[in-house]
Amino acid sequence: MKILFDQGTPVPLRRHLAAHQVDTAYERGWSALSNGDLLVEAERDGYELLVTTDRNLRYQQNLATRQIAIVVLLSTSWPRIQQHLPVIQAVIDAAVASAYHEIPIPR
Repeated sequence: MKILFDQGTPVPLRRHLAAHQVDTAYERGWSALSNGDLLVEAERDGYELLVTTDRNLRYQQNLATRQIAIVVLLSTSWPRIQQHLPVIQAVIDAAVASAYHEIPIPR
C-alpha cells in the first residue's frame, strides 16, 4: 500500500510498516499544503492511505468524497505510539479506500 505521513506523524513508525511504501509530506514538498490540498495531491499521486495526528481533519474536510483512507493517531508521542504498534499495524493493513479510523493511544 502507498502511504503518506502527514506533518506530526512520527517518522520512526515507517520502520514498522516495511510491507508498505511510506513517504512523508515533507519529503514530497507538501509540508505547507492545507489539509484539503494535501488530500487532493495525495490522491492524485496514488496514495491509498494518509496517516495523520490531526484530530480535526474529519471536521474540516468533506471526507465522504475521498478515495484515500485516513488513519488518525490520537497522539504525537513516539514513546506512547510505540506501545501500540500491533494495533496500528493491524488497522493500517486492513484499511480500505475511503475508510476513516481513529486510533486511541492511551498513556
